[in-house]
Amino acid sequence: MTNDQLLILAILLSTVGMFLWGRWRHDMVAAASLLACVLAGLIAPRDAFAGFGHPAVITVACVLVLSRGLQTSGAVDVLARYALPKKAGPAISLAALVGLGAVLSGFMNNVGAMALLMPVAIQLAKRLDLTPGQVLMPLAFGTILGGMTTLIGTPPNLIVSGFRNQQGGGSFAMFDFTPVGLAVAVTGVIFVALVGWRLVPARQQSGVEGFETGAYLTEVRVSEDSKAAGKTLRELEQVLDEAGAQVVGLVRNEVRVNAPTPRHTVHGGDILVIEAEAEALANLLSSLGLKLEEAMSPKDMDDPEKSREDATGETSKGGDRSEKNPADAEKAPSGTSGDVVLMELAVLPGAVLSGRSASGMLLRTRYGLNLLAVSRQGQRSTARLRSLTFKAGDLLLMQGPPEAISEFAADNDCVPLAERELRIPDKRKAWEAGIIMAAAVGGAAFGLLPAAISFAAGVLASMALRTVPPRAVYEAIDWPVIVLLAALIPVAGAMASTGTADLIARFLLNHVAQGHAIVGLTLILVVTMFLSDLMNNAATAAVMCPIAIGTSSALGVSPDSFLMAVAIGASCAFLTPIGHQNNTLILGPGGFRFGDYWRLGLPLEVLVIAVSIPMLLLVWPL
Repeated sequence: MTNDQLLILAILLSTVGMFLWGRWRHDMVAAASLLACVLAGLIAPRDAFAGFGHPAVITVACVLVLSRGLQTSGAVDVLARYALPKKAGPAISLAALVGLGAVLSGFMNNVGAMALLMPVAIQLAKRLDLTPGQVLMPLAFGTILGGMTTLIGTPPNLIVSGFRNQQGGGSFAMFDFTPVGLAVAVTGVIFVALVGWRLVPARQQSGVEGFETGAYLTEVRVSEDSKAAGKTLRELEQVLDEAGAQVVGLVRNEVRVNAPTPRHTVHGGDILVIEAEAEALANLLSSLGLKLEEAMSPKDMDDPEKSREDATGETSKGGDRSEKNPADAEKAPSGTSGDVVLMELAVLPGAVLSGRSASGMLLRTRYGLNLLAVSRQGQRSTARLRSLTFKAGDLLLMQGPPEAISEFAADNDCVPLAERELRIPDKRKAWEAGIIMAAAVGGAAFGLLPAAISFAAGVLASMALRTVPPRAVYEAIDWPVIVLLAALIPVAGAMASTGTADLIARFLLNHVAQGHAIVGLTLILVVTMFLSDLMNNAATAAVMCPIAIGTSSALGVSPDSFLMAVAIGASCAFLTPIGHQNNTLILGPGGFRFGDYWRLGLPLEVLVIAVSIPMLLLVWPL
């Protein structure tokens, strides 16, 4: 063993140890590993940061941006509403939810897919009389399984494809992962839906948001083409009940009707005064085609005579908006724009805000903010939202630029509580986001463009059409993951160039596999799955790819099946909450403990091995 091999092994073992220790963030550990290799002379300084230009890194960043467009436009909300059954039992309902999560994860970031469907899962748990964790864990595992079905489904697939390209075999195509990945994902989803959810410990929810804010009072406008137009309030009750909302008032021709009867017919142009939780608003708006009055109304709330503005902030008279006044530039911010946020503010006792209203203090003109809803515990007001007099203890749901909200809070003695992820549906943006993603996937799938170029073009189109505004692009990218990938790619290259990967491969081959290719393939899969349960899946793929290539070379077989085994194994982190971000995401909402995951995760991993090895041998023969 040479000095270089000893050095890279020491750095690699230290890196894995730091990953497992978890004291430092993954990107910090990866950067330290890269710098250690440079200082040890294993990587030339000019090549140290070449990983940041690697196609896999660029593709991962672009997919994250395009996923944000699907998320904020409400495109997935519409899909979930039509794809999930309303009254089915646990098995069918879970199969539909987990299957939808798996399908979405194949074409968007699986963490984004999980975040989108979490509220749906919690509502489903209530309907099925299950604990939140019994639905959240199957969904988390389903979104992880779905990621292995396409090239862009999860970062490990892109890393594996990059290593194949470096070896001269060319990159894997978009759907090269599908035959094996789909078989594993379908089997896993069926198992989780029929049997697996019963293995999940029935823990009580420890809190999704961390605090209760109570129901908000908000106003929504019924457009002429809304599904609510022409129906009675009684006919709308089912949708309202599912969203946990109720109509407490109706405004028609600027006249408010308090406590309207169920026989009241809703007309286009009416304003419904609705009481609902903040999280329920997005589902309600999407299902009935309603619009938040204060966010989407073109009328300036401070001066009824001013020209109307549409949801994009363009005046109906075609006037140019001033760029000199940031408040004016955001007079009617769109909930899907990404340039604005939703923030909850609490009104402090003795606040200068007390006794004043939104219109009276020129909220939109002065600050460029919209008051979307007000929560007043146990009390309802008969006043319109814009003329409602604020009181100490009120919770205000504000929409606008974060700087403007901070300024408003400081000026008016309010305390920010939390930023809300309320997605206000926009049909046009949803279609545009879906078409852009489909075009990017198609360009890469049919070989019209390299994957990195195709998805980069998609990001540019998203920015131009503002499905993801330019200001939000960099916020959509998970930079620790990008740094992790970019730093470990040169480290993995050093393992190959020093012959260390080949050395490890020969050790495994001679002492474990003993020259049997199928045993070696199974070993690579099992070791990758084990590491993925303990450290980041992208890091696992970067570490295991050189070892897989070296093992296949020593056995004299094609590396494709071994690389695919790494891709499968790196995507199967089901034993711990730290193996995958989706597992971590459900830890609190599901009320789970560290040792709860293996009860469903272990049989699922055994099932993955049983299905994937025969499929690998069939699709990618040795």
